[in-house]
Amino acid sequence: MENHIRELRKSVKLSQDELAKRCHVSRQTINAIENNKYDPTLQLAFDIARVLDTTVDKLFEGNSIKNGK
Repeated sequence: MENHIRELRKSVKLSQDELAKRCHVSRQTINAIENNKYDPTLQLAFDIARVLDTTVDKLFEGNSIKNGK
């Protein structure tokens, strides 16, 4: 599953460290999520969306959505 966290995070001028602190996780966790090496829990996805002032569905894009299926 692809995500748009890096782009959204940068658009609101937050560092990985600041996003991590606001979501109560490590910077390494945010880095792994942004690099598609770790899928966050549903709670963490909602926390990230809240901090970035967006919705979970705008953070993540599944293959079936991308391919129009």
